[in-house]
Amino acid sequence: MSHRARQLRVSALARVEGEGALNVVVRDGAVERAELRIYEPPRFFEALLRGRAHTEPPDITARICGICPVAYQLSACHAIEDACEVTVPEPIETLRRLLYCGEWISSHALHVYLLHAPDFLGYPDAMTMAADHRGAVERGLALKKAGNALLQAVGGRPIHPINVRVGGFFRAPTRAELAPVAEQLRAALDVALATVRWVGGFDFPDLELAHELLAVHEDDRYAITRGRLVSSSGLDFPVAAFSSHVVERQVPHSTALHASLDGRRYLTGPLARYTVNHAQLSPLAREAAAAAGLGSSCRNPFRSIVVRAVELVYAVDEALRLISGYEPPEPAHVDVPPLPSVGHGVTEAPRGLLYHRYGVDDDGLLISAEIVPPTSQNQAAIEADLHSLVTANLALPDDELTSLCERTIRNYDPCISCSAHFLDFTRTQA
Repeated sequence: MSHRARQLRVSALARVEGEGALNVVVRDGAVERAELRIYEPPRFFEALLRGRAHTEPPDITARICGICPVAYQLSACHAIEDACEVTVPEPIETLRRLLYCGEWISSHALHVYLLHAPDFLGYPDAMTMAADHRGAVERGLALKKAGNALLQAVGGRPIHPINVRVGGFFRAPTRAELAPVAEQLRAALDVALATVRWVGGFDFPDLELAHELLAVHEDDRYAITRGRLVSSSGLDFPVAAFSSHVVERQVPHSTALHASLDGRRYLTGPLARYTVNHAQLSPLAREAAAAAGLGSSCRNPFRSIVVRAVELVYAVDEALRLISGYEPPEPAHVDVPPLPSVGHGVTEAPRGLLYHRYGVDDDGLLISAEIVPPTSQNQAAIEADLHSLVTANLALPDDELTSLCERTIRNYDPCISCSAHFLDFTRTQA
């Protein structure tokens, strides 16, 4: 079949930060454009926040994502506290980090085992895969259960936690309440290490990204809940300068904004975190990464499943370390009186860095709100990767090219809840 002129259309790309589609146009044997079209109507969370009390963003923004609510809650808390010139004591920040470990464990386990692994093993979904790989699926569910137990113990419930507030927590769990969670995590650590060995043996297509990589960074630990922003090219700037470097723009084919870093396409997420922060991984996580064939950086998006598995090891290992030295913060929160100002907050959601900015007035009401999620930052990079892969594989039949496009998109977004069968496209001659 000639592919000098054709059009590929994906009419319904489910759960890529909502609803979307893919459109690829080929002319004269070259890919003219590859568009990841996000056509879901805007959700207006930023508009909904304006006029609300400065204490409300953690509860409201948690509803943006059912898989990564902690990311939204803690980015919101940091931004509000920054505006009000309040720094929470280290014990509260430590408890926040412990809560975030629970979200990383739960989300990464879901993505690695149920959403992504079927691609490498040749199954259409995890249910079909379970018939031949029951043990693997059970390992994934056990890891997710451990992450949910940690979210429950610290956050009050695993979905949309209710214990988080500006300034800290409504109550801190006792050491006795965390003891059974630690037992689950000790068992989960062996499973996480087995996960790295398992996914490290998959076959990976050859692809090396040239995108700029951007991640939150701390000098003394793998950044999760706070830090400054560091890129693979050497950029290093505080969270308050985010808007000076990252600019969002509307594109005609998508209701999701595209972001650029100093005018360049960039990527955030596991590959960026690993490349920027490899030296800050725990010794156990670094050993697991090396055994799986990862160096000090990783730019192959198909190997992101290995990086997420390494981060699973890190999150479980870190959670156990934090529980071992845990002392309940007293009090569990500090007061955050309103101050007319603008505040910035960023954390590392499982799929990448998440930025919040809020303006607060004298009465403690929000006068402005800006939220930049990882998917909008990554969308241009995803399109570029689709462009490159389709260009290199135009001779593939429809079903194989469909599978490759599915896999390419799934490399980036662990919050695609029904990704096992989300991409159908038709190929027509132009």
